[in-house]
Amino acid sequence: MRVLCIDIDTLRPDHLSCYGYHRRTSPNIDAVAADGVRLTDYYASDTPCLPSRTALFTGRFGICTGTVNHGGEYADLPLEGAGRGFRQSFSASALGSVLRRAGLHTVSVSPFPNRHTSYHMTYGFTETYDTGGGGLDNADQVYPPVRRWLAANGRRDNWFLHVNFWDPHTPYDHPEAYGNPFVDDPLEPWITPELIARQRASFGPHSACEVPGETDELPPGWRMGRGSIASVADAKAHYDGYDTGIHYVDSYVGRLMQDLADLGIYEETAIVITADHGENQGELNVWGDHQTADYICNRIPLIVRWPGVTDGHRGQVVGGLYYNVDLAATLAELAGAEAPAVWDGQSFAAALHKGGGPGREYLVLSQGAWSCQRSVRWDDYLLIRTYHTGMKEFPEYMLFDVRRDPHELHSLASARPELVAHGMLLMDRWVGQRMHHALRGDPFWGIIREGGPLHANERHPRWQRYLERLRQTGRGHHAALLERFGGRPFTSGLEA
Repeated sequence: MRVLCIDIDTLRPDHLSCYGYHRRTSPNIDAVAADGVRLTDYYASDTPCLPSRTALFTGRFGICTGTVNHGGEYADLPLEGAGRGFRQSFSASALGSVLRRAGLHTVSVSPFPNRHTSYHMTYGFTETYDTGGGGLDNADQVYPPVRRWLAANGRRDNWFLHVNFWDPHTPYDHPEAYGNPFVDDPLEPWITPELIARQRASFGPHSACEVPGETDELPPGWRMGRGSIASVADAKAHYDGYDTGIHYVDSYVGRLMQDLADLGIYEETAIVITADHGENQGELNVWGDHQTADYICNRIPLIVRWPGVTDGHRGQVVGGLYYNVDLAATLAELAGAEAPAVWDGQSFAAALHKGGGPGREYLVLSQGAWSCQRSVRWDDYLLIRTYHTGMKEFPEYMLFDVRRDPHELHSLASARPELVAHGMLLMDRWVGQRMHHALRGDPFWGIIREGGPLHANERHPRWQRYLERLRQTGRGHHAALLERFGGRPFTSGLEA
């Protein structure tokens, strides 16, 4: 068994042409999808980067490990204390350890553990290689060590190779010689001058007024993009940067597929392509960042081409709601291993064999590094409950019909209170079940006690710096509300 797992940071599925995007961003990923299956409702249980990969590689929800932030106590796994044995229990039950016990040689090429000081992701990996860019690595830097490893080891049997690319993540800094493949491709029509005007009257780091963060000045390293979105032309320039990053990394996915073919092992190698989280590109007035527990940030692609499993369903869609922790359980089953009892994931290997399955009844998703949000996804709906706004104009409740309104333009919370109530019932039921396995209680309350999520902490100087920017740019009334409410929502979202 050979498994190549390609993990592309910040990749939202609806910007891949195989998921229906109108721009041809991903011809090589499309080819893998045509030779395998793709899941359309697959979600990171916890976002963004650190919580998502922690969930995948530990097999547990963030509410259980408490690891849901990018800083503070809740960015680390909990200490086991006096009960710790000779080896840490998280290591023994990590995905890498499970696969290694199943007889696979486990390898990871990724700057992620060093970027976030999250070396628990590497538990159980026999080989690890840090490409050294701290997450600013382009595909041309990640690819060479992968190619060398495959040339030296690819023909051997029984390996699991995790490759972590970063190109869709800001800054949009692919080589200048690569150009802009989308210079003549228009935007989707949902981005309008009226939408941009409404967003510019609002506020928040990485909003239409401040795309890079607290100001509208692009830092060094950005080759494409805009510091603010004042027009549809600005939005197009921003989108071109993101989509070119996808196109660039896709070209290296193509190189990897060719390497497998040149080694004579493509047909017998299982290929998994996925991401840690998506990226809001104007949705909820977030541009080029991952700050929400919503349809855009938590929904991620999953393409699986597994010889002997997906052969009879080439090019098909596997429906149903699934988490990334379910992928851990699925990989374990397909490798012939038993999933640890502490894992929260449920294998969907049977759905891959059959070309479909029922999935889960509903999902509960979280964001704890930019805002504190928990959402529930069921039927056609997504209900978002905001506990800390992350310096945004988020109400306490937002409800979207994501099938009809995938860009989350119209909250139904005030018009459909019965759906809000149903969603909150599902969320409360899920939290109640999980709390019996939570190692540190509900981590959101701990984060709020620390002053809020790392990137929007009320005690950090950036909070006051941003209030001053709001005053200087004619949005002092928003600064006054932030001073009054802090991270609490200003409104419920249920107002008629």
